[in-house]
Amino acid sequence: MARTVTLFTGQWADLSLTELAPLARDMGYDGLELCTWGDHVDVRRALHDDSYLRDRLALLERHELRCFAIGAHLVGQAVCDPIDERHRAILPDHVWGDGDPEGVRRRAAQELIDTARVARRLGVEVVTGFTGSSVWHTLYPFPPTGQDVWQRGFDDFAERFAPILQAFETEGVTFALEVHPTEIAFDIASAERALAAVDHHPRFAFNYDPSHLAYQGVDYLAFLRRFTGRIAHVHLKDVWWGRGDGSVGVFGGHTSFGDPRRGWDFRSLGRGDIDFEAIVVALQAIGYRGPLSVEWEDPHMDRLHGAREAAAFVRALDFPPAETAFDAAFERRPGASEERP
Repeated sequence: MARTVTLFTGQWADLSLTELAPLARDMGYDGLELCTWGDHVDVRRALHDDSYLRDRLALLERHELRCFAIGAHLVGQAVCDPIDERHRAILPDHVWGDGDPEGVRRRAAQELIDTARVARRLGVEVVTGFTGSSVWHTLYPFPPTGQDVWQRGFDDFAERFAPILQAFETEGVTFALEVHPTEIAFDIASAERALAAVDHHPRFAFNYDPSHLAYQGVDYLAFLRRFTGRIAHVHLKDVWWGRGDGSVGVFGGHTSFGDPRRGWDFRSLGRGDIDFEAIVVALQAIGYRGPLSVEWEDPHMDRLHGAREAAAFVRALDFPPAETAFDAAFERRPGASEERP
């Protein structure tokens, strides 16, 4: 069978799950990657209220949907970030607390641990998310930034994520980092360094999203080959690049998404420059059999139209793996004579 097609609910958190579930099914999705904001998964409530979890699962079942992953991107961002007022808008009040930066980071780490516990209770094996980064702001090295500064950033990440990954191990859940600008890993080189920083912990893996690699100029197919066995989840989102009027480059020019000057922008599946056919072939080659989760983002398109179109695009694109070699029919039948006529 081809892979399950799911919808990441992070961009739909303005809708209640009661509203979104029937809509997702109608648009053609098999399941959801539920985010931990809006009302989709309330982590604190899920920890202490068995009826809440039963109600969430029953709601999905009524609409013939399943939950295949939980997305904890917003709280994960605060684990390693330098904290400022922007984080207040994306964090639950109990994580923000009094806003003391170190307190926010510690409470965010605990929330991520609690998310693993909720995932286990939901029967979910993957939590996708972000890590934040204490050194992202030093990306362009001026004033000159030495490797010692960047190494301290990876050491900080390793120290903060060690207890998180241990908790994930206890729960039998994998943390899948979405490799993404602003995170500790944002390309192949930094992903390798992040993996080494946590000593290749078995519960640290990647949520593959080609859109965040392609516009940077990173080989998004090489990423799959390099991290075979570490791809725990897949986001499908398109992007185009080399557009705009030439006044905005890869760093975005402090413009908003959708600004016609931009050199790159996220697009609905099939509307950008990503070679998804090659991605599916590569996923077959590395043995990935998990869901394909549509993360729908396109500032140029109505999201209901786009999400429906995206579900159909993935179904037309994906295909079951081969069970035999295509040329096996030409092999000599067992028991046939060795002599040629």
